[in-house]
Amino acid sequence: MDELDIQPFTPFTRSDQYSPAGLEVESPIFQDLPLLPSPLGTFVYTQFKRLPLSDRLSALPLLYAVVDFDNSDEAWRRYDSVTARELFKQFGVSERLYRESFEPMLLVGLFAPGEQCSAAAALGMLYYFILAHQPDFDVVWCRGTVGEWIFRPWVQAIERMGGAVLANRRVSDVRLSATGDRLSAVVCGDEVFAADAVIFSVGITGMKKIVAGSSALRSRPEFGNVSNLGAIDVLATRLWFDRKIKIPKPSNACFGFQPTTGWTFFDLNALHDEYKNEPDTVVEADFYHANQFLPLSDAEILPLVQQDLAQCIPDFAQAQIIDYSVIRLPQAVSHFAPGSYRYLPPTQTSLSNVFLSGDWVVNRHGSWSQEKAYVTGLEAANLAIAQLQQGTFAKIVPVEADQPHIAAARQVNRALRQLGSKVLPSFWLP
Repeated sequence: MDELDIQPFTPFTRSDQYSPAGLEVESPIFQDLPLLPSPLGTFVYTQFKRLPLSDRLSALPLLYAVVDFDNSDEAWRRYDSVTARELFKQFGVSERLYRESFEPMLLVGLFAPGEQCSAAAALGMLYYFILAHQPDFDVVWCRGTVGEWIFRPWVQAIERMGGAVLANRRVSDVRLSATGDRLSAVVCGDEVFAADAVIFSVGITGMKKIVAGSSALRSRPEFGNVSNLGAIDVLATRLWFDRKIKIPKPSNACFGFQPTTGWTFFDLNALHDEYKNEPDTVVEADFYHANQFLPLSDAEILPLVQQDLAQCIPDFAQAQIIDYSVIRLPQAVSHFAPGSYRYLPPTQTSLSNVFLSGDWVVNRHGSWSQEKAYVTGLEAANLAIAQLQQGTFAKIVPVEADQPHIAAARQVNRALRQLGSKVLPSFWLP
């Protein structure tokens, strides 16, 4: 954003968490509060309305898993075959803490319930977004659509520099070079684009479709293995109501309304510039792991969304929907299922000039979700630049280092593991 000289973001915002019982959690802006050693800030400053202290304290044994999971290949293989639910049960997390805190985080962070999430992915996501440093949970939002506020000026900058961004070209195949160790072209229907390097920046579902249509790709293990990966359905709705409704916080997460579905809703009057002076209320509500919603018609979906909103904020019950948008996104976001790590590819592929980027690509940066997708894009670009010996390397900002007490605990843990591997026989399951 700084390179583009644009300011598309809101200030940092506070958020609430709701269940069918009402308001459950209020989150402050953590960076405005005195800094406490990680993860104390998350536990001390978060305002739980119903969750007893005894339940919150049951999370303390889980800190060992947080320390033990250091994002290394060994740690991923150690934890990936276990479900997140099994992990929390193993470390003694109370049923209520799991149901009212950890699983809601999984439903909106990994888009699936705990029994369908890899424990490794759960630890990586929780540490990056919530536990590593006190301000990690603080968030800003785009002041309008990302396409309008960020991608449009980005594309314009690329075009000013002589580049071209071609929309509506679906990749249908690729062509191998005469040597068979690199790609020479990308095929989009009737168009063929010669290529010095190729970076696939697509989701799992898109990559699976490309691989299925290409004999050159599907015969290679790292591309064929993508077929073992899955994705999750998302439902995105935007509702215009006929009156102004007071929504305490601009961003809100919700749990407990459907057993395997998490959802969020946003006050667009507060977040988007175009709606700030609207006399009516504009709300976006997005549902993750929304398998049961996608077959429904718009007429069936709208009252369900309004009913859920009304359980959070009662004033929604009397309001009328005067306009709406419903977008169904089947297989839209990555599913980090237990055992999936072995099939996740690295950025560099066996084709020398082909690189991958996305949140489903393995790297050691430590970021997650959209940030990881961005970082792997930069890593892929740098690999292409290095190979072609042309261009300027992108600067990749590292994740903030572990706090000293976490770093020391991880060092001790690694030393004990290494000692144990020398003394004890290696026949237990990892």
